[in-house]
Amino acid sequence: MILVTLGTQDKPFNRLLDAVQKEIDKGNINDRVVVQAGCTKYESKDMEIFDLIPMDEFDRLLDECDLLITHGGVGTIIGGLKRNKKVIAIPRLEKYGEHVNDHQIQIINNFNKEGYIIGVENLNELDKALTKSKKFKPNKYTSNRDNMIKLVSDLINEKR
Repeated sequence: MILVTLGTQDKPFNRLLDAVQKEIDKGNINDRVVVQAGCTKYESKDMEIFDLIPMDEFDRLLDECDLLITHGGVGTIIGGLKRNKKVIAIPRLEKYGEHVNDHQIQIINNFNKEGYIIGVENLNELDKALTKSKKFKPNKYTSNRDNMIKLVSDLINEKR
């Protein structure tokens, strides 16, 4: 099963669902596709689309999925990585009215560079990312949280 999640932004991300539908139509996706669409309105006979999914159900779908296709939200990407899922991430872009700026490009590029995910900037290359995902082995994600807390704590203590 493929879980597609667009996050909870108040802006649509139809571009990603159009690309997924195109890959279904071409026969590159044959799996069950479940979509958490947020405020994106989209109709498809091939995808199970929900506006918002309760957190316990979302977690269950995340546990069950073989592939996570997502926007560039850090929370969703890390949620997939903590479960050792293969993640394809596509940034929401300001120029299409999908977000207020292009910060998701940097987020995805950093995770991609570290070998955690497959980042896709051009949705015309989703087919290549799907092919790559079949053999992709993501690097094991390790949180840098403790180091960040220490850096902030040290900075605060230094200011005193």
